[in-house]
Amino acid sequence: MKKIESDVMRMWILIFLLASIAVDSVSQSTKAPGNPVFPGWYADPEAVIIGNTYWIYPTYSAKYNEQVFLDAFSSSDLTRWTKHGRILDTARVKWAKRAMWAPAIVKKGDRYFLFFSANDIQNDQQYGGIGVAVADRPEGPFTDYLGKPLIDKFHNGAQPIDQYVFQDGDAWYIIYGGWRHCNIARLNADFSGFVPHADGSVFKEITPDNYVEGPIMFRKDGKYYFMWSEGGWTGPDYSVAYATSDSPFGPFIRVGKILQQDAAIATGAGHHSVLNPAKDSWYIVYHRRPLGETDRNARVVCIDKLIFDKNGNILPVTITHEGVTAKQVKRGN
Repeated sequence: MKKIESDVMRMWILIFLLASIAVDSVSQSTKAPGNPVFPGWYADPEAVIIGNTYWIYPTYSAKYNEQVFLDAFSSSDLTRWTKHGRILDTARVKWAKRAMWAPAIVKKGDRYFLFFSANDIQNDQQYGGIGVAVADRPEGPFTDYLGKPLIDKFHNGAQPIDQYVFQDGDAWYIIYGGWRHCNIARLNADFSGFVPHADGSVFKEITPDNYVEGPIMFRKDGKYYFMWSEGGWTGPDYSVAYATSDSPFGPFIRVGKILQQDAAIATGAGHHSVLNPAKDSWYIVYHRRPLGETDRNARVVCIDKLIFDKNGNILPVTITHEGVTAKQVKRGN
């Protein structure tokens, strides 16, 4: 009798263990993968929607002499990402030697144009700046488009880095700049140069208060939202603020900070981009530094929700470990 009771007990224990494993398996398969969204040290994520696919083009975060290539990542649902390695490197950009970063991509016609910064020039006597690469597919491979930088000088005090390109009607604009200055310029039809503004200038300064670097711009409900990074990118105070205007040329008056560190989650949250896969669905894609990491290049890419109130104000972002749940694109972009 005791043997039978023992066998029954073992059977129930086995059933319990199997049930626990099954429940855990379901839990693991349905929960969000979480932040960071993919492994590796990456920063400055440019997130875009091409067709019905999400793409992230980040900086490979390393010492400048090792930061000589760009990878890309694609996803159909924001949670499962496929890596596309070395879509561009300095072997295919003869003038770029080091510090390749902050990619920005747009599709024009049947081609994809990848704008990037290289060489981290500190003055007009050094060679480098903002370049352009081109490919027939979003995963590349990309090749140098101009054989030289598109912007290779300091204009209005802006270091030629951290470019963002966007379309407004029939016009294509590039906004860019480090060293606390930001310019906007209108690209010509083939992205080989610029169309002067109405006043004859090429580079118009639109710098708002506290601007440091990492600008982006988008339009929502008739307003132009201008966002940028503040603080020092190597420290915990890196953050994102924004302004709005009725024109892409401003004036842009700083509204406030909407992304920053959470001492319980991560530090150095900044240099971001924005996704809008459906009418009322918005996400912020950014990098941050995991707790305990002191290396300035120890940065990871994360995604959290971006929420607007009824008046169009951006609410402070809650940064999370959980990240976002699966979301497919509901419209073509």
